[in-house]
Amino acid sequence: MLAELTLATVMVLLTVILHGGGLLTLGRLMEWRERSTGQSRVSPLSMEGAIVAVLSALGLLVLHGLEIWLYAFLYRGIGAVEPMRDAVYFSTIAYASIGFSDAAMAPEWKLLGALEGINGALLLGWSVAFFVTLMTRFLPARHHNG
Repeated sequence: MLAELTLATVMVLLTVILHGGGLLTLGRLMEWRERSTGQSRVSPLSMEGAIVAVLSALGLLVLHGLEIWLYAFLYRGIGAVEPMRDAVYFSTIAYASIGFSDAAMAPEWKLLGALEGINGALLLGWSVAFFVTLMTRFLPARHHNG
């Protein structure tokens, strides 16, 4: 169990750092867009608005994909799940907290798979919060009378 908890801790640290860096990069790209256009708001009905929304969503999907593949490579590396296709499948359902079956996982590593689920839920929630915050730039600026 100590090996599982150690690997889970390393993976959580690695994926949180990766995720934070990815969100920072996406945020910086949005700031760069604002500086280059001189506009902090994006019209949701414009081509630019559609492109910003789609690219942001794709960026988040790529980030989650990388994190899922990191777990899959770990599962293969330690012999917890064979073959690679099953490792990616298991990692995806664990990360997304879908939780179909852990039958493919070697019994001595099942706790690691469960901890990936907690890690994935946290990172997915973080992405939702980031995306919602990003999409508030699509709202018109409020004018306060006072």
